[in-house]
Amino acid sequence: MPKVKTNSSAKKRMKVSSNGTITRRKANEAHLRGKMSAKRRRQLSQDQPMAKADYPEALRLLGKR
Repeated sequence: MPKVKTNSSAKKRMKVSSNGTITRRKANEAHLRGKMSAKRRRQLSQDQPMAKADYPEALRLLGKR
């Protein structure tokens, strides 16, 4: 059986932690940050756990299942 290729865009965007939780970046973090408050910029910079409903698709893209 051939090896399963990991989706390259997915591996750059999400990460599976040791306990199985998948983390992702928050939206609106890339640019136009000058108009945001410092509190908002700090909150956007923190990784967030992915919703449970998205786990099966995320694991498939990462080649974990």
